[in-house]
Amino acid sequence: MIDENLIASLGIEEDETRTMLMDAYGETVAEGDMDSLLTDALGELKSDQILTGRVIGMAGDDVVIDVGLKSEGLINKNEFDDVSAIKPGDEVQVLLEDLEGESGLIQLSKRKADRLINWRRIIETTKEGDVVQGKVMRQIKGGLLVDIGVPVFLPASQVDIRRPGDIREFIGREVRAEILKIDEERRNIVISRRKLIETERETSKKRLLERISEGDIVKGVVKNIADFGAFIDLGGIDGLLHITDMSWGRINHPSEMLRIDDEVEVKILNIDYDKEKIALGLKQKEASPWEEIEGKYPINSRVKGEVVNLMSYGAFVRLEDGIEGLVHISEMSWTRRINHPSEVVNVGEEVEVVVLDIDKNKQEISLGMKQTEVNPWELVAEKYPPGTVIEGTVRNLANYGAFIEIEPGIDGLLHVSDISWTKKVSHPNEVYQKGDTVQCVVLEVDQEKQRVALGVKQLSEDPWLEAIPGAYKPGMVVRGKITKITNFGVFVELEDDLEGLLHISELADQKVENPHDVVQAGEEVDVKILRVDISDRKIGLSLKRAQWGAAEEARAEREESKSQSGAPTRGGMDDHGAMGSDKIQF
Repeated sequence: MIDENLIASLGIEEDETRTMLMDAYGETVAEGDMDSLLTDALGELKSDQILTGRVIGMAGDDVVIDVGLKSEGLINKNEFDDVSAIKPGDEVQVLLEDLEGESGLIQLSKRKADRLINWRRIIETTKEGDVVQGKVMRQIKGGLLVDIGVPVFLPASQVDIRRPGDIREFIGREVRAEILKIDEERRNIVISRRKLIETERETSKKRLLERISEGDIVKGVVKNIADFGAFIDLGGIDGLLHITDMSWGRINHPSEMLRIDDEVEVKILNIDYDKEKIALGLKQKEASPWEEIEGKYPINSRVKGEVVNLMSYGAFVRLEDGIEGLVHISEMSWTRRINHPSEVVNVGEEVEVVVLDIDKNKQEISLGMKQTEVNPWELVAEKYPPGTVIEGTVRNLANYGAFIEIEPGIDGLLHVSDISWTKKVSHPNEVYQKGDTVQCVVLEVDQEKQRVALGVKQLSEDPWLEAIPGAYKPGMVVRGKITKITNFGVFVELEDDLEGLLHISELADQKVENPHDVVQAGEEVDVKILRVDISDRKIGLSLKRAQWGAAEEARAEREESKSQSGAPTRGGMDDHGAMGSDKIQF
């Protein structure tokens, strides 16, 4: 017999059930067989089973669903995509969670039924490697949850080719991705948007490289900006737009011209098919302003421009967009000593310049500012001809001489060799200090090299012509003061600013290793003049020869005294002859 308690619990009349089964299996079903079929049919109802229900109406926030059992089920309206579109009589697929809940009603769920139906559909229709599309629901640990009919996991590392700074920006967006893994047992699917992008870009890249050529004008989207340029997505491959190829004019950073996601039209400059690299240009879409540069800015022409940059070596002046010239620091003033261009000009200032030189191949223009003024050196030769006596201030000292300021911006060089006729000057600081006022005579003016040669000794007669040769003759013994001792000899001051050299070989009869063993600085000595060299302006001295002369005089006196007393002389004429020989030798 049919289990009447089961029928009663399901709220189905026995006669109705029999009629339903007879409609399905025909009237030929025997009584006993009918009871068996009815029991089997009712026994198939169990939890986690999907049933087709019918909407009865609303009960508060719940939708009442009749699935043909003892009681209706309630499903919260939030489980419906659009509850306002639900009307009585509509059929819905629901999941039977429990035959009798705590409220006495059967427990149903539309959301779980949808997921189970979708899961079965996805398992049946898709496989790993297939492309799916869904809406990003929310962020979870390690990535995003995407609804493709069922919730699937999109790891953060698989969101994009370059990992975004904040993956939450994808929430609410529709995304396409490739299925990486399907775990049927755990009902888990992992997808990758990055892999799909890479696959599609690889395909697009191959098509693009086959289609484009150098010189083509193409459109792209700015994907990334760096200090050195911008990367442009051409549709499958990125090209580099270097900062130097963005504008003929000066730009400090690519962000001055481009923004991320901007669509730009660029020219293909170069394609490296092996490395799959593309060089792009933006300025090359227009003619270079340097093509007609020589006609627009002839040499020696005067033009105006704006100072756009200052460097330690000069200032860059923009003549027009894309055309900049350099005013070197040496071309800023004829006379001023400029340490940095900021002493003369400022960024943003308009200046007048003269075109000095153009290198079209290197795209360089040399400009000058001082050329807009009269060169004072053109007047120096007229104002200060050779022989002119001037008075100036010592501005600077160098090893080779002193720089004397003749007038503001005009310096002359007083070389160490032109300071004194007689005194040997090793460094100008032995005679002058900065700020000293010096009277000089102009020796020479070199207008081309902008140099004036000055002299102090030329203010007086050269004593080596007459005075010194007349006062100092070879063979004379004179007294002098030792001023300097060197390893090769001793300098002896004979009078103010006049020195002679006492060579080390002329210090003593015996060989001398160190002059300090014989004489000391400041000591006064008698020396014999060996030679006076007018051409080289040198006087050679001897200490030992001067001493030999004194000994000879003493011996002569002794010889004379012996002669008067009648005593014979030692050596006679031989001695005298030897003396004479010695004198000739000396």
